[in-house]
Amino acid sequence: MANVNDMESVSLFDGDLLTDIDYSKGKCNLNEYGISPANPGEDLCMRPLCTDDFDKDFIELLSQLTKVGDITREKFLKRFHGMLANEGTYYIIVVENLKLRKLVACGSLIVEQKFIHDTAVRGRIEDIVVDDSIRGQRIGKLIVETLLLLSEKLGCYKTSLECRDPLLPFYSKFGFVAESQQNHLCKRFFH
Repeated sequence: MANVNDMESVSLFDGDLLTDIDYSKGKCNLNEYGISPANPGEDLCMRPLCTDDFDKDFIELLSQLTKVGDITREKFLKRFHGMLANEGTYYIIVVENLKLRKLVACGSLIVEQKFIHDTAVRGRIEDIVVDDSIRGQRIGKLIVETLLLLSEKLGCYKTSLECRDPLLPFYSKFGFVAESQQNHLCKRFFH
């Protein structure tokens, strides 16, 4: 059996999808801040989640957002490959500090296949987190803008997200609005 460290890293999706996005369609003018997917900042790289990101503190990064649990490498790889098998559904982007070989930001786009709207697809943005060490560098804006434009490129008829009240002004900059006649309800089975 091959050593996990000797195996070639596998990406969750084709990284060319990120470079082919037309950022001029976005609501936030990222160029005025001097950042882009190709250049998110000094020593930073934006790309799809990869199999070797377990060793780059992906789980620790997510724990800044919510309770994660005891995720072993085996659990991480099993979930990763399950997502990979559902091609066209999961798009997790990460920002890596290349000097530290550590992930410092991430966000997810989940694409649902629907029967409504002529068998359309719908996007959901989740798990946006930026490490405390790089907050204020507009990396969160870059991730959200990228995921929104990617959802449009993939043909989503709408894209939604959930957020706490203090984050409403941040997400409204991207064109997100509360839908007046709908309530978001949730039933949790685990805490």
